[in-house]
Amino acid sequence: MSDDGLRRAQNATDPDGYYDPMIAPPESVVSKLPHLPESPGVYLWKDAEGVVLYVGKAKRLRSRVRSYFASDHATSPKTRGLVRNIRDLETIVVPTEAHALILEANLIKEYRPRFNIALRDDKSYPYIKVTVQEPFPRVFVTRRLQSDGARYFGPYTDVGAMRRALNVVKRIFTVRSCNYDMPREMPERACLDFAIKRCKAPCIFNQTQEDYGTMIDEVLVFLDGKTAEVARRINARMAEAAENLDFERAAELRDALRHLERMEEPTVVLEIEGGDRDVVGYARDGDDACVAIMRIRGGKLLARDHRFLENTDGDEDPAVLAAFLARSYLGSEERAAELLVPFDFEDREVLEQSLQRTRVVVPQRGSRRQLVDLAQQNARHLLEEFKLSTMEADERAADPVYELQRELGLKKVPRALVCFDISHAQGTDTVASCVWFENGRAKRAEYRKFKVETVVGIDDFASMKEVVGRYFRRRLEEERPLPDLVVIDGGKGQLNAAKEAMDSVGLSDMPMISLAKREEEVFVIGRSDPLRMPRRSPALRMLQQARDEAHRFAVTFQRKRRTIRTVTSELLKIPGVGPIKRRQLLTHFGSIQGLREATPAAVAELPGWTEASARKMLDGLAASDPTKPSAPMPAPALAADDEGTAPAS
Repeated sequence: MSDDGLRRAQNATDPDGYYDPMIAPPESVVSKLPHLPESPGVYLWKDAEGVVLYVGKAKRLRSRVRSYFASDHATSPKTRGLVRNIRDLETIVVPTEAHALILEANLIKEYRPRFNIALRDDKSYPYIKVTVQEPFPRVFVTRRLQSDGARYFGPYTDVGAMRRALNVVKRIFTVRSCNYDMPREMPERACLDFAIKRCKAPCIFNQTQEDYGTMIDEVLVFLDGKTAEVARRINARMAEAAENLDFERAAELRDALRHLERMEEPTVVLEIEGGDRDVVGYARDGDDACVAIMRIRGGKLLARDHRFLENTDGDEDPAVLAAFLARSYLGSEERAAELLVPFDFEDREVLEQSLQRTRVVVPQRGSRRQLVDLAQQNARHLLEEFKLSTMEADERAADPVYELQRELGLKKVPRALVCFDISHAQGTDTVASCVWFENGRAKRAEYRKFKVETVVGIDDFASMKEVVGRYFRRRLEEERPLPDLVVIDGGKGQLNAAKEAMDSVGLSDMPMISLAKREEEVFVIGRSDPLRMPRRSPALRMLQQARDEAHRFAVTFQRKRRTIRTVTSELLKIPGVGPIKRRQLLTHFGSIQGLREATPAAVAELPGWTEASARKMLDGLAASDPTKPSAPMPAPALAADDEGTAPAS
């Protein structure tokens, strides 16, 4: 489309210049925009080949679709990439926003668009399937979810836990293992399972459909995690069989009950006050995210499931969490009455309507918040394992690193951070330091120190701008790794100066903060008010450690520079001592005081010196000492008694 065509398309749809000319829509989309309804629905962006690029839902279709071509979307690389490929639009109108949420999840599963958040290995986890739609249901493992009326339990990310649950079902509940379409297909005789008492042979009418159905109900309760309820039912049936003098049946139920009690104990991880809950933990590192779900039934933590998500670049954390819940949790059969999530998200009320009997809660304190924190820790652990297994990380990040990510609202875990500090002595000998922390620990091989070259006098802002610009310009030129976070020792002024330097080298998107010493306030780019972390926060302590280390490194370098300059200025006053001999003397004696205390014989041991030249140099050094009388003193007495110090400069 030509520029004139783009302008005509924009003017035809919005004379006020609503669209950014850099990402204006194609004609095929422009023609549909005026006719879109302001009602709930789902929209599908397509490319020139008709392939679905993105599926989204909207409370008001027209407003949502038009927003893709607004200038404020130009900041998102993923949205820019999507808009550049858009050639067509398809919309589906639905009655409510809840319907749109469900339809969006189904369409994403069907088309798997490349610009939507992707659930990694979405179809690879196994489920336990109970064919409750059959007269004599079966229980088996499957990896395919179908809308066939069966009950699905899972997905099981821990296949071992799934196998143990299935073994318990087969050992206690005597579920048939055959694939006959009963009662249409019936074998002539029972199989080996009947002989070893693993099945009661309903296939030869040795067990009624009613009795088999009662057993399947208990299987469903057990797989739902309510083992105590199953034990109660078996106990009641055992007592009933004993009253009816059916001692053989009572013995079978007794053995099943004992086995159930033995099998229950290893599955109980933790006793928690309360009823049934699903607790969600969330962790993110750049384009990868992990959601962990802890399943609590009857106050007992029974299992933990998880999902990895990818292609999250450009999406905020609430949108990523909402996408997972809509596409994975919404379709799960084993939902609890209460769903605890770590933070709020835009579609929470809509999701709650779709979940019907499940209440979504964002706890802030108390035992519920502790459960969410535990789920968060699990999510971080799983994401770290994934990063290590894919060689995207060299070592596991500490918890304070993740806490810092949460406090600052960063999309990427700040595994590597650098901290800058400026040091000077009343406007002279201005230097700077840069320290590198990786996973919460100092990495001294990456420390750098700088002599400020372009700033005269006291100007911390200009000095910070120069040093930050020099550091990152060189890192880019040498193609060395860049940190995930930049920390500046100082307040808003130092932070803004560093931001100008980052803009000048093309690193405007790198997260930057500053830490002010007085109130330990954290200033963040884009926020007018400082961020106050709790004093005992491990994340704040890590920032303070980096700040203090940068200060120590800068002060040490500044003092060394001042000492060298002071000593050098003293030696410059002595005739016959050039640059090479000055360096030689400072290297050997360490300081001007050490040189004053030296004897001519000690100096004469150095290459190029004689005792006569050494005595002459020491006489000249003594004459330049303002703490001593101006009259010359004998050389031996000077070497033994001179205790003067170098004047400060």
